[in-house]
Parts: sequence; structure tokens; C-alpha cells
Amino acid sequence: MVSAVERYLEDHQDAHLAAFLDYLRIPSISALPAYRDEIERAATWTARALTEAGVPEVEVLPTDGWPIVVGRWWVADDLPTVLIYGHYDVQPVDPLDLWTSPPFEPGIRDGRVYGRGSADMKGNYLAVIQAIEAFARTAGRPPINVSFIVEGEEEIGSPSLPAFLRSHRDRLGCDFVLSADGGMLGPDTPSLTVGLKGLASLQVDLTTGETDLHSGQFGAAVPNAPRALAQLISSFHDDSGRVAIAGFYDRVRELSEDDRAEIEAAPFDEERFRSQAMAHALVGESGYSTQERRWARPTLDINGLWGGFEGEGTKTVTPCRAHAKITCRLVLDQEPGDILRLIERHVADHLPPGAQATVTRFPGSARPFSLNRSHPGLQAARTTLRSFYGQEPLLVRSGGTVPATALFQEELGADTVTLAFMLPDCRAHAPDEWFRVSDFRLAARVYSAFFTTLAQELRR
Repeated sequence: MVSAVERYLEDHQDAHLAAFLDYLRIPSISALPAYRDEIERAATWTARALTEAGVPEVEVLPTDGWPIVVGRWWVADDLPTVLIYGHYDVQPVDPLDLWTSPPFEPGIRDGRVYGRGSADMKGNYLAVIQAIEAFARTAGRPPINVSFIVEGEEEIGSPSLPAFLRSHRDRLGCDFVLSADGGMLGPDTPSLTVGLKGLASLQVDLTTGETDLHSGQFGAAVPNAPRALAQLISSFHDDSGRVAIAGFYDRVRELSEDDRAEIEAAPFDEERFRSQAMAHALVGESGYSTQERRWARPTLDINGLWGGFEGEGTKTVTPCRAHAKITCRLVLDQEPGDILRLIERHVADHLPPGAQATVTRFPGSARPFSLNRSHPGLQAARTTLRSFYGQEPLLVRSGGTVPATALFQEELGADTVTLAFMLPDCRAHAPDEWFRVSDFRLAARVYSAFFTTLAQELRR
């Protein structure tokens, strides 16, 4: 029998999809200050959506960075309270020439909504809001107490969130957090993310002198900055793909048999994964499967490397400056500050002759996160997904980072259950990002059922 909530969602699916497209038209790129007005507009849009859904208490609050939207609907003291987390900011869109259609002019092709932020993560969070709207219109209230927190800095590491959580700890108190920032292992493979990696990031600026020089007159006698940086970068890994920074692995937990079994239980086709990545080959630390490396081993990645002349044609100079951007994805027990100190020491100890370097830490570091497999919110999510998919959801990990998850543990004493519908090949952070229309509609139904399950199973 179709519930009143499901009937409401079905009757309003066209209007809900139109709202999704409207949300995607806002270029809320948090990494670029030039988009300040658009960030503000996205925050206001999110707050209005919550208010129109029926949430009685909604505010847009300032931070030292971009604003945070909060909301609250208290129903009864004997009901569980869930804080629903998400972010309204999106990644930059470069390179634009690789987009089939403009990133902020969303369109629907072959059952997919294309546009920046569609999968990561405006579609998921809007579906949560629409589930609450369905309860408001049919029952007058949601079946549990709900609070909302929607930030505008997740894509730059959530630098303003720690202080915000400390300042608003009382109003954000909850039994646990529901994060809509994540996805499923596949379109027909329900899954719940129980582990996320941490993050540390920095930039290395290397110099070999005060000015670029004529390569004929000076190239044989002075150091070349890009070459020196290449030597330094090559020292970060050994030939087996292992990070060669002294002390990098000191606190890393070795995978247990249970860890390996949990990872192995998730179906994984290496060739399909390589094809989705459009990579020529799969590489990485030896001694671990591709999935183990992705989900449970720390990494050091070179995100950008530049120096010298980069224009068309040639310019015969010996450059004096070169730069690298680096991020590390961290696993349980690794501390971002410790890792950054180890890299700084490594840079100082491995500079080629004639080179000097400064290391600049970027804000937004994050600790790794893991959810206890017996968490009652996780069990309720498993029950809900089982009823929709007809199979037991898999427990999976992610090589990505959601800084808020560890912060909620530290600042609110609250664990996070991640329930979301992005798919692995949706091109999040890349050109032609997409989110399936069917998943957008399914998400609202699943969230509404999840809230109902929580009310039934966790009533105090």
C-alpha cells in the first residue's frame, strides 16, 4: 500500500525536479572568491527551501568564511534527534572545453541530470528536504526531531566548521548525524559508507635563485628549479609505490582479517574501474589490492606541478622557481598535523644542491572517520535499504574525505551515518557531472522511510 508521503512525492516529482535544476543554476564555487555573491545566493536558496518545506526554525549564520545554514524542527522529547548534514558549495568547473553542456545550465539527457553539483551533492540534500516537505504536507510534522546544517566550504576542507560547531554545540545536539554526502556502490547495489579518509594538504615553492636566466649562458652552471623540484618530488615514493616519507606509516593500522574480508565482500571489477577512470593502467602500493589501497591505505598525491615557461612555442631560459601542490589521504590514527610536519622535514632534508623551499599548509585538514558497525542509526539504514533493494546493503569505505564526520565526533560527540545516492561513475569533481533522475526520486522516498524507521526503532 502506497503511503501518503510516497503519494505526495509522486504527485510532486515534476516540481521537485524543477527545483533541483534551479538549485544547480547557482555557481556556488567555494574555492574562488570571485563567486562570493553566488555562494551567498546558494545559502539563501537553501534556507528558503527548508522554510518552504515547513521547517519552523531556519537561519543563515555567518562564519569567518562562507555562511552556514541551520534549521531545526523539534517534534517530541521522546523521539530521536538527527542532525542532517550537507553542503551547498561545488567544485570549480575547469576545463570548460571538456563539458558537453555548460556546467551551470543543467539539462537532462538519457535520464541523467547534467550539471556541476548534481551528484556532489545538491541532489542528495534537496531530496532530504523534499522528504521532510512530504511529511509536513501529509502528517503536519516529521516522525522524528530533525536539525539541519548545510555548509558552504566542504569542497575546500570545511575550515570554518570546527569553530562553528564549538560555538553552536547546544543547538546542534543530536543522537547522531545523517550525512547526505556520499553514494551507492552501484545502481543496483545498495551500500552504506562506514569509513572515510582524512586529509592534509600543502604547497611546496622551490627557488634556485632570484631570476630566470639565459639557458645557453647559464644552463650548464646553475641549478634549474623545475628539475630540482622533479628530483624532490621523486623522493616522495619508492619504486614499490610506498610513500617514502620517514615516519609516514608509523601510526597506520595494518589491515586485519576482518578488514580485508569486509573490503573483499564488495564486488569490484578492476578492468571496469580502470575503464571508468579512463586510465591507461592501475598502479599503487604493492602488497595490497586496488580496493584495499583505495579504501584503507594512506596516499600522497601530486595535485599540481608547474614552473618556468608555460606559453606556446619555446623560451630558452633556466627557470628559478617551481611549485607543487600536494594532498595526503589519511587512514585511522594518522594525524594531519603530524603528517604535514613529516613532509616539511623531508623537504628540508632532500633538497637538491642550490635549491631552497618553503612549505605552506592549506587550511581544511581532516581526520579519518570510522563508524561502529553496530551503530543503531546504521542498523536502521540497513533495514531501510533492504526494503527498497530487496538485498542486504554492503558496508563500504571511501577513499574520499568528508571533514565534518570527524568534527562531529570531536565537537558534538556524535557519529555520522552516511546515506546517499551518488554513483561511482557520476563524474563528481570532473566535467559532465551527472545524477540520475531515478535516483533523485528514489532518494526522497528512502529518506522518508529511514526517518519512519528511526521513529519506530529508536523511540526513547
